[in-house]
Amino acid sequence: MDLKNIIILISAGVNLFLGALIFLKGRKKIVNKVYTFLAFTVFFWSIGMVLYRSALTVEEFIFWCKILYAAPVFIVGSFLYFTYIFPEEKSWPTKKLLTIIIPVCLLMLYFVLFTGAIVKNVIFNPGKEKTIIFGWLYYSYVFFISGFFIWAYVNLLKKRHDSKGIIRAQITYVFLGTFLASILGMITNLSLPTFGIFYFNWLGQVLSIIMAVFIAYAILKHHLMNIQIIATETFSILVSLAFLVNIFIAKSVGQFILSLFLFIAISFFSMMLIRSVIKEINSRKRLEQITLELQKAYEDLKVLDKAKSEFISMASHQLRTPLSAIKGYISMLVDGSYGKIPEKARGKLKNVFESNERLIRVVNDLLDISKIEMGKMELEKEPTQIEDLVQSCYEEMKIGADKKGLKFVFEKPKYSLPKIELDPLKFRQAILNLIDNAIRYTQKGEIEIKVEKVNSVARISVKDTGEGLTAEEQRAVFEGFTRGSAGIAHFVEGAGLGLYVAKKFLGLHHAKIWLESAGKGKGSTFFVELPIG
Repeated sequence: MDLKNIIILISAGVNLFLGALIFLKGRKKIVNKVYTFLAFTVFFWSIGMVLYRSALTVEEFIFWCKILYAAPVFIVGSFLYFTYIFPEEKSWPTKKLLTIIIPVCLLMLYFVLFTGAIVKNVIFNPGKEKTIIFGWLYYSYVFFISGFFIWAYVNLLKKRHDSKGIIRAQITYVFLGTFLASILGMITNLSLPTFGIFYFNWLGQVLSIIMAVFIAYAILKHHLMNIQIIATETFSILVSLAFLVNIFIAKSVGQFILSLFLFIAISFFSMMLIRSVIKEINSRKRLEQITLELQKAYEDLKVLDKAKSEFISMASHQLRTPLSAIKGYISMLVDGSYGKIPEKARGKLKNVFESNERLIRVVNDLLDISKIEMGKMELEKEPTQIEDLVQSCYEEMKIGADKKGLKFVFEKPKYSLPKIELDPLKFRQAILNLIDNAIRYTQKGEIEIKVEKVNSVARISVKDTGEGLTAEEQRAVFEGFTRGSAGIAHFVEGAGLGLYVAKKFLGLHHAKIWLESAGKGKGSTFFVELPIG
């Protein structure tokens, strides 16, 4: 037997081994069965080439040559069918597809095996590859083989386009392997023989190993058809068998005992290895399933979040107009525009006016939040002297601090800071929210506002001697509709949006905000850092 036949037999063995393993692991699965049939047809095609090259008479030449050209009919038919059911068995081909594949394949088999329309004659050339004389239907045969392959690849590409994740990866490797093998095989076994070049016509069988290697890689890498478990089991069994054979060929008692011990030890560790591989594969599958579920949940949450923001925006707009009208009429009633109002009624109207103001602030906060979350909030930036902006906030809030008898201090930097590009209105609102919170939750003591330059940032701090926050409250204080115990006790009307809105506005300016508090009753300090330049 020459070297070429040995190489062909090795490639045939690889296809046969892989097909048998997949069949044994999933006898009830249609995908496994079809792939096994495909692997076996490649095996018989390779054996046909070995027997064709080893034949001694003209009758044997022609017989094995016809077998050689009959096998690819089964290969392309089964491969096309495989692409329709792979990788998910629910994607069964329609009856219409089967009624096309089966009759066409049977017709082509008839012309190959029982007529001279495809293979007419074979001429023996001593020391060279045999010359095949083709019949009048040979070009139709070439069209049939290449047409089925193209059909299969178009189907695989369509499936790849419509899939993602591990399925997409599986289809990619199967496509690459079979595409390379078939293209090269058709060149060496179909195209070149058309021009009388038969020197390479044995390479197609060898090139089929590319398909086996690529699919095996897809299997091992992406757990296709559970072959990772199969490979582990096969390796373990072969190693155990090798040590079992050593027991029976032992030439001494010591060698027998050693071989027996090694056989038991290897068998035990093989079982542990297989169990570990199965556990790992099951864990990965579960992880992949959880990941897909989380991705779907995330997408659903994004849709719901967008709908929530749009609803809040719409509802807030609808509330804003009547609230503004209520504010105007109450103001005119209090001022006496509609006649004199009794003092008792005037006091109640003022309470209504303040409640309406709080509701307007909540509506405005909700509108701002919805705009930011939908990406519709636009900043009107301009060069701003940050310490002047903070000082104006201090002066505006000073009256409220004085009413509570708090010591209210503002410390400017010794030297003017560089002007910073920001939206003065929105940045000012964020700082006002911090100062308002400090005044609201400080019953006695002082509030200190400070602006300073720290390295390459402008730092603003609002320090108070108020209620302070627990560690749990500190973690949640910047979340929407969240309030600490002090807020619930001292300011029941609050909605828990002030700090949330402040953080959103500061985030638009790429500013950093955080707080520090030693705990309940020990006050707190809010920090804001904004890059300079």
